[in-house]
Amino acid sequence: MIRVCEDHGYFEGGDCPACGDGGREVLDDGRRTRLSKFVSGALRHFPDDAGLSVDDRGWIGYEELLEAVTERYSWAEPEHVEAVTATDSKGRFERRGKRIRAAYGHSIDVALEATESAVPGRLYHGTAPRNLGSILDEGLKPMNRQQVHLSATADEAREVGRRHADDPVLLAVDAEAMERDGFEVDRRGTGTYTVARVPPDYVEEVNVEE
Repeated sequence: MIRVCEDHGYFEGGDCPACGDGGREVLDDGRRTRLSKFVSGALRHFPDDAGLSVDDRGWIGYEELLEAVTERYSWAEPEHVEAVTATDSKGRFERRGKRIRAAYGHSIDVALEATESAVPGRLYHGTAPRNLGSILDEGLKPMNRQQVHLSATADEAREVGRRHADDPVLLAVDAEAMERDGFEVDRRGTGTYTVARVPPDYVEEVNVEE
């Protein structure tokens, strides 16, 4: 559930983490999930189907998004969109003034700017066991997205891997060596890192308990 504190803004759960106030309920979990999936999908994958015009950097007008959401869901209000995009735990959305975009994960053709955030020397990727052989032979490829997604921690990578298999394989990526060899690795959102591809020399399978 998303709630709002009059002094500190939107938050998840029962009480404002800044002051302990219970706040006011804005959106329940079910509607939050539906709204988040629609907004994320529209900005990343199907803007045309949602009636949106995305520029070459992935930006659209915020008011344009609000119109698409309220047309899609009769119960949706502008406050709901603001709450969902402000509280996303993975930082999937970027808002600058009157514009908004997905921070990463696009399958449509956009060119995101490079970031200057520090990159951990070791990153992780979770995947289904059936993919292990091809990854060790050919490396990690973006497949249906523009970039390969890597996680900062093993736990986060396992969580991602469980979307594809109950017993995901955990891979470690030598991000330090990749950057040293000229690959551009960028931090996106709160803890996702992207790169165009990861050749097999930088990938190794690691113990599931790491």
